[in-house]
Amino acid sequence: MLNIYEVVDKKLTSANSIKKGSWIDLVNPTSEELNFVIENTKIAKETLYKLLDEEELPRVEKRKEEIVIILDTPYVADNNKHQYKTNPLGIILSEKGYLITLSLKEQHFLDYFKQTEIGELNGKNKTHFILKIFIMVAGIYQKELKSINEYIDGKEKILSKSTNNKELLHLMNIEKTLVYFITSLKANEIALEKISKGIFIPIEKEDEELLEDALIENKQAIEMATIYKEILSSMTDTYATIISNNLNDVMKFLAGITIVFSIPTMVASFIGMNVPLGGIGTSPASFILIILVSLLLSLLIAFILKRKNML
Repeated sequence: MLNIYEVVDKKLTSANSIKKGSWIDLVNPTSEELNFVIENTKIAKETLYKLLDEEELPRVEKRKEEIVIILDTPYVADNNKHQYKTNPLGIILSEKGYLITLSLKEQHFLDYFKQTEIGELNGKNKTHFILKIFIMVAGIYQKELKSINEYIDGKEKILSKSTNNKELLHLMNIEKTLVYFITSLKANEIALEKISKGIFIPIEKEDEELLEDALIENKQAIEMATIYKEILSSMTDTYATIISNNLNDVMKFLAGITIVFSIPTMVASFIGMNVPLGGIGTSPASFILIILVSLLLSLLIAFILKRKNML
């Protein structure tokens, strides 16, 4: 998908052609859309195609006539509400006046710029635009981390009574998500620190506060992800033990019940032997007597097992 925007009265408006000062937003573009952008901006083909690699790492680099900034953003993986992966978002600042964003996944947070006053996309406004993106991405990480933490809290009661590994596997998938988050956030931080030096894009005095906010928000997201990962790692080990103990309790209970219910069977087996039983065999109350003896023996065994915490 290819969207072109130009600034009209300090607001972004959709355009059909690419001009200097345009913002070109590419989302999982086709080869035709990429060729159209290459022809109109004269940006190197390999620069654009390289940004379509899912494994591309966050960084900042200067090329011939472009500055390329890459940062990782989170997205939901495989329609699983609490399992995420990260996807690179590429930003190209062309010396010819073009601003290009490119990603394989749609970045909904970019809609903010389309709905608010932005000013011309050049000079210091480009710096403001990029720093704002870093702040928004860090905010998305924090929001998803809070959602993950709420999900973990909700699983605690279930896990304390569970005897299977299903819920535990869910937590292990979330732990994998947190590893992705920490790795991506640290790489984003390195890219942001490079920008803060003012070598790649100019950092004006009025941008210093925004830059500081971006660094703080990113560090806070890293700390949140690290804390949640440590908590989750500890929880996973603890609940693995709890599940094992719960299963042992079930097996212990089943073994105790088996012993208790085997008593009537044993009594009936002895009585059913082809041997003289004396008065018991001829008494009309013999059946009730046998039942009472079996019941009393079962209750006695159950009481003994309960005292030994085996039932």
